[in-house]
Amino acid sequence: MKALDRFLRSLAPHFHQGGRLQRWYPLYEATDSFLMGSRLTNPGAPHVRDAIDFKRIMITVIIALIPCVLMALWNTGYQANLALVNLGLELPAGWRGVVMSRVGVDPASLSSNLVHGALYFLPVYLVCVVVGSVWETIFNIIRGHEFSEAFLVTSLLLPLTLPPTIPLWQVAVGTSFGVIFAKEVFGGVGRNFMNPALTARAFLFFAYPAEMSGDEVWVGVDGLSSATPLATLAAAPADQPVAALDFTWGAAFAGIIPGSMGETSALACLLGAALLLVTRIASWRIMLAMLLGALACSLPFWLIGSPDNPMANVPPHWHLVLGGFALGLVFMATDPVTAPHTEAGKWLYGLFIGALTIILRVLNPAFPEGVMLAILLGNIFAPLFDYLVIQANIRRRALRYG
Repeated sequence: MKALDRFLRSLAPHFHQGGRLQRWYPLYEATDSFLMGSRLTNPGAPHVRDAIDFKRIMITVIIALIPCVLMALWNTGYQANLALVNLGLELPAGWRGVVMSRVGVDPASLSSNLVHGALYFLPVYLVCVVVGSVWETIFNIIRGHEFSEAFLVTSLLLPLTLPPTIPLWQVAVGTSFGVIFAKEVFGGVGRNFMNPALTARAFLFFAYPAEMSGDEVWVGVDGLSSATPLATLAAAPADQPVAALDFTWGAAFAGIIPGSMGETSALACLLGAALLLVTRIASWRIMLAMLLGALACSLPFWLIGSPDNPMANVPPHWHLVLGGFALGLVFMATDPVTAPHTEAGKWLYGLFIGALTIILRVLNPAFPEGVMLAILLGNIFAPLFDYLVIQANIRRRALRYG
């Protein structure tokens, strides 16, 4: 490592200001930082020592996402293996069948489920990383900015929100849209006002609805229809919608149900939330406020009921374990860049997203999910929440001190 360190240090003058390779400094810095760590030091006083910097924040978020990723691998493979067994098929079609012929299709096997799930998750993840990195490289070279670890989080969040059957070229298009139009056009990392992963997901949802919704995209087996729980509830008899589900609340909490690859398990999201809260990277105010907003909004719908709207008759505790609510609450709504910065603003922001999620689910039959649009609208209103809080503080101080 010392030899590599000396080699990289010898190259540094060529990439610094005035060097003949100055234009390519972002590539040099990314390689040097990845291999040797940050070399940034402050030569003058005052010195403030902190164990947390931007790089460690992003790495911690990635570690917090690991339970969701593992659950995405297992559940995607489990749902596909279970469907194959129920259909009486021995192997999936195409190149995945070649791989699975060596592992075996068995929904009771941990390794079989993980391998089969990886055959769907990893290609989508690699496309997100490669395409996003290319756009990050282009914009960083043009601007002379250093690479950021923030995209590693975006490239991991986006696959978790996608169905396993989505075509890879659409993943590339969606990733490009999210990186360019939600982040880079506004100046890059720290200047985006909407979450890039959710923006990419929203673009794919509206641009390619056939591959992002319906009954045939949630289990990676050709010719199999399997609706998401929210779609099942929306089409169920109005008086007893939960009875239409063929699983328990506990199964939904664990995430053993069809859906997007990484957002079915509230349990996995809670494990990630525990790490983010212990390290104080995510705001507990936003999480708690979003939870309270969803419960406070869903409870009146459930108590009053509806003779013709099944979503209004869904018990509040079911809303918390279905769809992308848990993933959005833990990893999307708490994005420190797109969330409010004032403490009171965080409460308003979380309550707004939680309530709007339930309103969209209950009152919009064309879009029973709701979390994605609620968080994106929350991102747009975040500066307004901060403004209202600051203005209220100004008026209160003016009244107090004249």
